[in-house]
Amino acid sequence: VQLQASGGGLVQAGGSLRLSCVASGITLNNYVVAWFRQAPGKEREFVARVNRGGSYTYYSDSVKGRFTISRDNAKNTVYLQMNSVKAEDTAIYYCAAVRLVVTVQDEYDYWGQGTQVTVSS
Repeated sequence: VQLQASGGGLVQAGGSLRLSCVASGITLNNYVVAWFRQAPGKEREFVARVNRGGSYTYYSDSVKGRFTISRDNAKNTVYLQMNSVKAEDTAIYYCAAVRLVVTVQDEYDYWGQGTQVTVSS
């Protein structure tokens, strides 16, 4: 099983990026998928989550209104559209999958390797 996160890079403040999380070895529509991020010197934090059907999403207050999580189950992929990015969005972004919604990060079943997002001000 592998979750492959991609799409990170260097972007100017106010710009946009779209991250992708492609799954192999599992059928992603059987899983709740979330994005997390970890900035240098900080703990990993929750960013956004989408339910299995894609109809329900949940965001951290810090990204609400700027980021959008979505999924294309036919492509076994979950996306994170990042708009109006800020310097404080700079972090390594990870996707993770779990069968049922959990509140503890350690309970996620699978994790991607992370993709670096750097926002220049």
